[in-house]
Amino acid sequence: MTIWRLKRQLLVFYHVFFCCLIVYLSFASAARETPSSRVKAVNLGGWLVTEGWIKPTLFDGIPNNDLLDGNQLQFKSVTVGKYLCAESGGGTIIVANRTSASGWETFKLWRINETTFQFRVFNRQFVGLDVQGDGIKVVAVSNTAGGSETFEIVRKPDDLSRVRIKAPNGLFLQVKTEELVTADYQGNGGWGDDDPSVFVMESAGTLHGEFQVTNGYGPDKAPQVMRVHWSTFIVEDDFKFISNNGLNAVRIPVGWWIASDPTPPMPFVGGSLQALDNAFLWAKKYGIKVIIDLHAAPGSQNGWEHSASRDGFQDWGTTDDNIQQTVEVIDFLTARYARNPSLYAVELMNEPRSPGVTLASLEKYYRAGYDAVRKHSSTAYVVMSNRLGEPSEPRELFPLASGLVGSVIDVHYYNLFNDAFYNMTVQENIDFIHTNRSAELNNVTTSNGPLTFVGEWVAEWRVNGATKMDYQRFAAAQLEVYGRATFGWAYWTLKNVRNHWSLEWMINNKYIKL
Repeated sequence: MTIWRLKRQLLVFYHVFFCCLIVYLSFASAARETPSSRVKAVNLGGWLVTEGWIKPTLFDGIPNNDLLDGNQLQFKSVTVGKYLCAESGGGTIIVANRTSASGWETFKLWRINETTFQFRVFNRQFVGLDVQGDGIKVVAVSNTAGGSETFEIVRKPDDLSRVRIKAPNGLFLQVKTEELVTADYQGNGGWGDDDPSVFVMESAGTLHGEFQVTNGYGPDKAPQVMRVHWSTFIVEDDFKFISNNGLNAVRIPVGWWIASDPTPPMPFVGGSLQALDNAFLWAKKYGIKVIIDLHAAPGSQNGWEHSASRDGFQDWGTTDDNIQQTVEVIDFLTARYARNPSLYAVELMNEPRSPGVTLASLEKYYRAGYDAVRKHSSTAYVVMSNRLGEPSEPRELFPLASGLVGSVIDVHYYNLFNDAFYNMTVQENIDFIHTNRSAELNNVTTSNGPLTFVGEWVAEWRVNGATKMDYQRFAAAQLEVYGRATFGWAYWTLKNVRNHWSLEWMINNKYIKL
């Protein structure tokens, strides 16, 4: 009896073991299985997350729209002929002794209104008055901005580059010596080169994202402007066009504030959630799959305008609270659309940039974000964007993603943002796609790893004087190579004032054939 009982127990054990093994292998296979139809998508860029270069006219109505958040300003004293500088990059005094301008001589704007601003320096402190001393010396020591760090830029009416800077004490900054900048000048109304309070203002860079457009218009006007934009830039007919032209999906960039709609934190405004709801209705009507893409994470994951950065600094992933806040956005979006048949995938984050975003913080977030999606959906794919910047390791997410069912790695390929492309000919660009891009895609496309998605690409390059046929060949080469991605591809973007960046224009003018 004992031997038979033992044999029976062994049979039960082996039965359970092999059942579990089959389940495990089926789930592991599901993580690698190529979808029945690969994604042929277009990004709806510039819609629910503003990118000014896509639709520049969105900023036209902002007063002083060359002084938006994140504008990098440099100030040259007309009396000493040298630039203001945050000595040591910040943490001490402001001087005026540099003959040329670089990082320490650049001040990033925080816009309060059209004439009032705060200035952030290289090491992230804010320019202010030395309240611990005589109250007139100009320093950059505070890590937060308040009344003592708020200034007014007064521009010469017939030469807007010539400015004075009024301090919070009501007096103007002046350059007394190259080593001493104070806020104690009354101002005589003149703008001559002998006036120590006059500076020539230069811009070293700008941002034109969601933060800039909403804060630029302000709380009274921004809601109206943005709601008109959301209701007109992408409409139902666009989904019909997408469906009729060989595409089967859209990748929709959204910002983290959408989870707080209709009353998101200022300066963001409510209404983008309703626009996304409309997109899902149209997608269902025209048989289009939707990939929700968290393009802008709280704190900015890359410092660029398309992540809604205020001033170009990266702050995403620096605390557990920040990561948890991002997970909650994913949870909100997946819960809202999990039962909609058009939800195909959720991209946890677009283009995190190293070294500001560490691999450890990204993996921690991706694991938690994946669990948030799976809490509401067992079928939606979960897309994880590779880090941009240095160090660059295209397969660094494989140890995490390979063990997750329905995981996808997102890579972005542009023959643009590198000096190597500047002097390439038409044929060299096309050869680069067939050789280099093909090898890069093969490197991340494996039989036992996550699916691959070329989530952004465009038929634009640095070639001058290219013909229509040249563009057609370049587009065809990319379609051929990126068509091998096991999840699919997405063109950037549907609409753009720059023709070749607009898939709508490219299709209508027969520059691309899908």
